[in-house]
Amino acid sequence: MPAPLSAGDAPALAALHAAAFPPAEAWGADAISLMLGLEGAYGFGLDGQGFILARAVAGEAEILTLAVAPEARRRGVAGALLRAAMMEAQYRDALVMFLEVSADNTAARGLYSHAGFAQVGLRRRYYADGSDALVLSRPLSAA
Repeated sequence: MPAPLSAGDAPALAALHAAAFPPAEAWGADAISLMLGLEGAYGFGLDGQGFILARAVAGEAEILTLAVAPEARRRGVAGALLRAAMMEAQYRDALVMFLEVSADNTAARGLYSHAGFAQVGLRRRYYADGSDALVLSRPLSAA
């Protein structure tokens, strides 16, 4: 069961983020702490295997990051975290959730597609490696 996160979790989350993402995209503890301090921000972790940071403000929610340790992938961790974030966004009265995902990340795209997200935009050369970001959204009424 995903557990709520706090800024005190930032160092451990930064280590997990570094394991899950290429060095140019990894977030440090300061960045994670800053994200958790944003208005409407929240996060969930799952037994040190993964975490999700999100934000819900003014009827809209956004996934800020979703990181799963390489050894914990394909075991339902990301899906459990995503469901927890969507449920919390609904609790916070968000009607829609957005996120960006690399066009090259087929595993993440499959996760989001399975969860009902659809592409609503494109950010060309958004990531440090030059890959495009797909902007996805999903209504939360059916989360």
